[in-house]
Amino acid sequence: MGIARRLIIVSLAIMLAVGGAILLYKPWREGGGTVEATEPQKSEFARDRASSERPVPFDADRAFRYLEQICELGPRISGSEGMAKQQELLKRHFEAHGAVVEFQRFTAKQRSRKEPVAMANLIARWHPERPRRVIICAHYDTRPIADQEPNPRDWEKPFLAANDGASGPALMMELAHHMKNLPLRVGVDFVLFDGEEYIFDNRPTDSGGDLYFFGSEHFAREYARKRSAATGNNPPRSVKAVVVDMVAGKDARFYWEQYSFTHAAGLCEEIWRIAAAEGYTRFVPRVKHAVLDDHLALLRVGIPTIDIIDFDYVHWHRLSDNPTNCSGETMAEVGKVLSIWLQKCR
Repeated sequence: MGIARRLIIVSLAIMLAVGGAILLYKPWREGGGTVEATEPQKSEFARDRASSERPVPFDADRAFRYLEQICELGPRISGSEGMAKQQELLKRHFEAHGAVVEFQRFTAKQRSRKEPVAMANLIARWHPERPRRVIICAHYDTRPIADQEPNPRDWEKPFLAANDGASGPALMMELAHHMKNLPLRVGVDFVLFDGEEYIFDNRPTDSGGDLYFFGSEHFAREYARKRSAATGNNPPRSVKAVVVDMVAGKDARFYWEQYSFTHAAGLCEEIWRIAAAEGYTRFVPRVKHAVLDDHLALLRVGIPTIDIIDFDYVHWHRLSDNPTNCSGETMAEVGKVLSIWLQKCR
């Protein structure tokens, strides 16, 4: 999760970058407050318990062990040995649980680096023959520097990025156990983006700092290219996507993210309604943060996408972002909500 994605006021430049036009809907109240669900909405969120869909038996302990297993590889910086080991681990795991796995390989040149770096998005597909598809995605690379440490001398020390790096793939590893038996009407793609944290110069990008989102930008370009070249009556199309980022913090709270709510409010409400029906209070139906993240690239190519993110995680980009400060129970809540949502997708 990049430093450029701190709490920000929605600006014209970002709205143009995401939507291509100024949006008339402003989901913030005047005075800088946040927008909350109305009382009727809150009641509706908690009412839909008679649904036939049920959460999978997501194993919180096993998910946490997967997070620890990933962290045992050490830092997983783009182009590093740690990343290569993680890619092989995940490929074996997803294939063992019935997925078709491919690597979307590309190279990226960072502004502050002399040489380009080989990167790869990992895509694990279930029911690849189905044209209507939904995506669960996350980044799986770790940041080269711990730039939120108060002492700059600590920035270069290796850190594990347990929540901001390992929690997304660990959640997917546990969810993979249940995918073959999940009653689905759509195809599902797990997508792990590379190059989201490949930042050495953390100045703002418009001041010459490093670039973000190499993996999701590449994925979005390839998606748009393939859609343009597609032939036939029903070419493959991604109809919805959810980014999971920092979903293992012990005290996590998941608010509606500003850009998600602006551009895909209905999808926000779908997910948070499921959480309310299950009694999961970590999901708070209120906009709190505007975060630049991987969902923006997908939004730009027409895929309704939201970000489930705990942006109040106090160990963000610090050496203390290790398994000790993570919880399998948090991942379980997110995983169970997503398992119900996947069954509802059409």
